[in-house]
Amino acid sequence: MKNDVLSEKSFNFAVKILHLTEKLRANKEYIVSSQIGRSGTSIGANIRESKYAQGKRDFVSKLEIASKEATETCYWLEILFAAKYIEKDIFEELHGECSELLNILSASCCTVKEKIKHDK
Repeated sequence: MKNDVLSEKSFNFAVKILHLTEKLRANKEYIVSSQIGRSGTSIGANIRESKYAQGKRDFVSKLEIASKEATETCYWLEILFAAKYIEKDIFEELHGECSELLNILSASCCTVKEKIKHDK
């Protein structure tokens, strides 16, 4: 997939995460809402930053950071669902989108790392 598709998916995901944090805070849940707000929006920020990477290694580094943020976001979604702060349909939608981002990021990192190996 092209990086611009990844950017679009991560941007749309971040907007959904912001809406989720609003609902969580309206229900007086502040701890995890802050955590998921930071990690869920950071995915797209790091993908956006990767567009201006200083070479392939820096590009991979930015995508790996985005992957870590996606993994963290999946964790917070699991916590929210287990604690019954979010319904199953919301959990499945957001967790599915987050997992998709993580899969795309992982594949992109592997592809670029292979290119780096062959460039040597």
